[in-house]
Amino acid sequence: MGPSVLDAILLGLVEGVTEFLPVSSTGHLIVAQRLLGLGADAANNVFAVGIQIGAITAILVLYWRRLLEALRTCLRRSPPGRRKLLWQIAVAAVPAVVLGLLADDWIDEHLFSSRVVATTMVVGGILLLLLERLLRNRGAGQQDLAAMSYVTALGIGMFQCLALVPGTSRSAATIAGAMLLGMSRTTAAEFSFLVGLPILYGAGFYKLAKGGGALLGGEALVPFLVGTAVSFVSALLVVGPFVAFLRRHTFAPFAWYRIAGGALLGWLCWIEFVA
Repeated sequence: MGPSVLDAILLGLVEGVTEFLPVSSTGHLIVAQRLLGLGADAANNVFAVGIQIGAITAILVLYWRRLLEALRTCLRRSPPGRRKLLWQIAVAAVPAVVLGLLADDWIDEHLFSSRVVATTMVVGGILLLLLERLLRNRGAGQQDLAAMSYVTALGIGMFQCLALVPGTSRSAATIAGAMLLGMSRTTAAEFSFLVGLPILYGAGFYKLAKGGGALLGGEALVPFLVGTAVSFVSALLVVGPFVAFLRRHTFAPFAWYRIAGGALLGWLCWIEFVA
């Protein structure tokens, strides 16, 4: 059974609010779908990935000036030691694109489950706490993206591959990876948003091209468009406050949320309330 318009509104809200927070939007969507009585079939998986197009479009709107300047920079010669943002994004996107294409069917078949999400939520929360402990006495970190090497961008892209496992969080993986590789907290978060452009657009349109025929036809089209629109608006409202939060706080609240939420979900799976 596909989502109704009300289901789509709720799922779009979940997607938009959680996409750029280090809590896993895919994991939250899987759980929300199960609680709404939507099955784990291919069409619902396509819906969950497809509405990410709305959330990532919010980044395009919020950062359009920076992206336009990055495009202009690509057409000019840069001073020595200055990297081009669009090339950094492209380099960071490559590992997840390649691995995602190779493992897409296997991930859909084996990892889109509430039990996997419960496990990765808890493990990810613990790792975020360890990250904060590890970096407690470190300085502010590098705040100039133009000084970040392409090797560092590739390293961040390797961390991003962890997010192919539902519940891990693309945002958490890329931000944590960038911080471990020397970036400041807010710069790591903003680069994570920008790297999401090729990844989320690519994943969304790939899923729609591969299995979205039924989703984009007939009665399923309206809920999909509604969910995408809601994810766009809610993401638009979340990104700014999240960046402002990171200027003054650590990831600890998100880590404890992940641990508590994952533990609760694990218990719900154990009593078979959630499949």
